Amino acid sequence: MKTFSKIITLAATSLLLFSCSKEKDNFNPASWVDPQIGSVHGRWFFYTPASLPFGMAKLAPHTNAYGSGGSWAPCGYDDRHNSIEGFGHFHEFQIGGLVAMPIIGKLQTTPGTLEKPETGYRSTFDKKDEHAEPGYYSVYLKEYGIKAELTATERVGFHRYTFPESAASRIIFDIGHRQGESSGVTEATMKLSGKNTLEGTIETFPEYLKFCDPEKRVKMYFVIQLSKTPTSYGSFVEDKTFDGQKTTTGTGNGMYVNFATKKGEVVEMQAGLSYTSIENAKLNLKTEATGQTFDAVKETAHEKWNEKLGRIKVETKDSINKVKFYTGLYHALLGRGLASDANGSYPRHDGKVGHIPLNENGKPKYNHYNTDGIWGGFWNLGQLWALAYPDYLSEYIQSNLDFAKETGWLHDGVAAGAHSNGVQTNCFGLMIAATYNSGIRDFNVQEAYNIAYKNETGYNNRPFGSGKYDLAYFVKEGYIPSKDTTLANGWVFNFGASHTLEFAYTSYGVSQFAKALGKKEDYKKLSKQAENWKNIFDTETKFIRPRYQDGKFIENFNPMQAWRGFQEANAYQYTWYVPQDPAGLIKTLGLDLFNKRLETTFNESQKSTFGGGNGIDSFSGLEMLYNHGNQPCLHHSFLFNYSGKPWLTQKWSRMICDEFYGAEPLHGYGFGQDEDQGQLGAWFVMASIGLFDVQGHAAMNPTFQFGSPLFDKVTIKLDKKYYKGDELVIETKNNSKKNKYIQSASFNGKKEENAWINRKKLTDGGTLIFEMGPKPNTNWGVKTPPPSMSTSK
Repeated sequence: MKTFSKIITLAATSLLLFSCSKEKDNFNPASWVDPQIGSVHGRWFFYTPASLPFGMAKLAPHTNAYGSGGSWAPCGYDDRHNSIEGFGHFHEFQIGGLVAMPIIGKLQTTPGTLEKPETGYRSTFDKKDEHAEPGYYSVYLKEYGIKAELTATERVGFHRYTFPESAASRIIFDIGHRQGESSGVTEATMKLSGKNTLEGTIETFPEYLKFCDPEKRVKMYFVIQLSKTPTSYGSFVEDKTFDGQKTTTGTGNGMYVNFATKKGEVVEMQAGLSYTSIENAKLNLKTEATGQTFDAVKETAHEKWNEKLGRIKVETKDSINKVKFYTGLYHALLGRGLASDANGSYPRHDGKVGHIPLNENGKPKYNHYNTDGIWGGFWNLGQLWALAYPDYLSEYIQSNLDFAKETGWLHDGVAAGAHSNGVQTNCFGLMIAATYNSGIRDFNVQEAYNIAYKNETGYNNRPFGSGKYDLAYFVKEGYIPSKDTTLANGWVFNFGASHTLEFAYTSYGVSQFAKALGKKEDYKKLSKQAENWKNIFDTETKFIRPRYQDGKFIENFNPMQAWRGFQEANAYQYTWYVPQDPAGLIKTLGLDLFNKRLETTFNESQKSTFGGGNGIDSFSGLEMLYNHGNQPCLHHSFLFNYSGKPWLTQKWSRMICDEFYGAEPLHGYGFGQDEDQGQLGAWFVMASIGLFDVQGHAAMNPTFQFGSPLFDKVTIKLDKKYYKGDELVIETKNNSKKNKYIQSASFNGKKEENAWINRKKLTDGGTLIFEMGPKPNTNWGVKTPPPSMSTSK
């Protein structure tokens, strides 16, 4: 475990080193990232230190990935563990595979267990001999006396192993076992294709494909180049070995290569990856690894992380908050990685290979990406990407539009071309609208609108994998009834209430897109759908309450009960889920009850660290008043801006930043909560700079509402391709842990009397200044509430 003193030492050392580098201002944000934060019971796809932002090659040590699987499998790496079973290359939602492990001595082909590492080729290690930073990882394998180092380009993984003297040095390659969230391997092949070259394929059948796309499989391709020619080799199936065999096909299988090494001898390995073909894996290897050294790649990785992380510069004397900020930003740039090759090839849904158009230089105009669904991601990832990474957001949207052009439907999660929708919503129509509303429009706007509209209204012949399987009820009857839906793999869905709320919200986003384009009839239809949340509001209990198809509310209703009508939450949490119209919800509940209930939510939830308490379980907060560890609740603390008490938004958003988020492996994102491809890290980034949009930029003219900024100064680089301004500066006067309340605000010298501001004003560039104090200024920010659907018609 990294102590905080080690973090500061690392930062100081990195700053000293970079004083002689290309970065003349010594700004080195990568040195403030600690990948160990949140690495206890974390998700499979974000502990991948040896990778680039949004990269395909995501290299990481595995401590508990072998043979596991499923959507909530062990994370692959857990900071509590002290033995390593290998180093994996593919780490995406529902994707994993190709593990390498250097060893010496007795040939073993199974890794053994955490409890008994000596029963396999696992090696113990000491935390003091482990180092992780953005773009690089190293560890000393005690069992073998081997130092293992990892780094990466976008599509190539680089390994450097320093061996001791041994006549029996080896590298084990496991291709035939499920890894983390990847699910079962259906077929894996590998062969020695040259003196020091291996290549192969891995095919898996992830859990979500079983009901989203049962005919599809995830396919991974790789080509490995070794710096040392093996003296012998073989294959294996489980613990049975086949010496001298150059090929292997099947499951539970892999290969090994052997050689003799001198003391301190370095063996390097480069693995080109692809989702389309071995030929493209070779091309990626040739394009990105030719002439490169391990150290040069490591340095380039550091520079690329600094460029991305450096688009937001925070200045503060609070080193812990700085570490939490850049680690959260790092997570937001880590998930949802490349699916396309260096030549623009990408895996289509029909199993064929698609080709991204090339520019005048013969390079792809954009990239394609794998992705989990965007459920909840628009509140934080979407806002953050739009503000500081609009170039990536544009590609992310275009990737989905290409999928829709091929299939006729938007996806809500895709793994190597196949549907991988886990929550059966589909918020991409809203995401497209929010991107357009943010001024990012370098795609075919009419095509984008047409598919977004279809996503909110189209239910005939809708493929299950595109989500919204129950949309017909929503469109025709105004709500989705409470009823069980049994999936092909035996899972049972009953999420009518939460889906009604979510579909109402996404309808609003696309209604605003329609309004912007002058499509009046579409706007009316979608605006009516956006009010469907009222159809499941129970005036007797004052809660959102599931209803049967006959119109009756469900009996024995308990607003704290999870799963009965609600996806990963309960009625108490989901009753706040009207982000398109907080003003309408306030009118329906009554202002006094709205504030009383919301204040109770946070006063009580602070006692459980705003969600799961000390339970190391991603679902531990599902039956509580508030659960910051999962998506449905992430806008709640900013609702006070709408209800006349903005100082409580300032208080509670600051408290969540201080108490829910930590700087330790366990208490990094709550206690083992769902840091779902960076969405909790992105929430911290936005809240800590004092900006958040409850509507998720769904409004035609988006706003930001104010929270309580943590930093003395924040400088955000604005992309001139999309925005008028060069930079947005946020200065916080009299800032301290005690001074959490805004006393006054100004932008470009003009006073801001409201607790919100038009987004476009900020992206036109300038300086936003907050004056802070220890007590609430109850007269500031209450003049005009932020825009809301029912107040903006």
